[in-house]
Amino acid sequence: MFLKFFFYFLIFLNTSFYLYADKKQLIIDRLLKINNLTFDFEQIVHGKIEAGTCFLVFNNKLKCEYVDKNQKEILINNKTLVITNKKYKKNYFYPISKSPFIKILNRSSLITLVRESNLELNDNIDLVNLDENGKKIIVFFQKDSYELIGWKIVDQLQNEIYFSLKIQSINIEIKDDLFKIPPPN
Repeated sequence: MFLKFFFYFLIFLNTSFYLYADKKQLIIDRLLKINNLTFDFEQIVHGKIEAGTCFLVFNNKLKCEYVDKNQKEILINNKTLVITNKKYKKNYFYPISKSPFIKILNRSSLITLVRESNLELNDNIDLVNLDENGKKIIVFFQKDSYELIGWKIVDQLQNEIYFSLKIQSINIEIKDDLFKIPPPN
């Protein structure tokens, strides 16, 4: 009886492992077909909700335009992160190299993150990863379409950021000058 139970347990465990591996491969296959995304977002930091639109181009280019009174923009181009407050004409520059964003904005890094993460099936597919510094990155994908729908990270200032997105378009023409780094103030 015990041997029969153990045998069925091993089959269940093996099937579960392959099920998770298959889901990861389907996510990777989806990511390989994407060169850029346009999406609406909602970001929660310290209980404050912000929203807007982003343009993401693999590799390492992101521009987010916030819908707020300060006309905030975030621009990432390769190794530079710029937060712009258009209302007050201020630009704040940060290095991106130590940010978890680099793992999400670079397709090969994102694929590596998918492969190395623990997969949790909840309402969505949650891929949980601890980086080399022990910081947790969770990337969320839709269960049925394997579409990227958000992430949860801790930024350089130790802020927990929950970022959800709704893709509006995939692989449309996005001009490179959209990601031009502004001059320092």
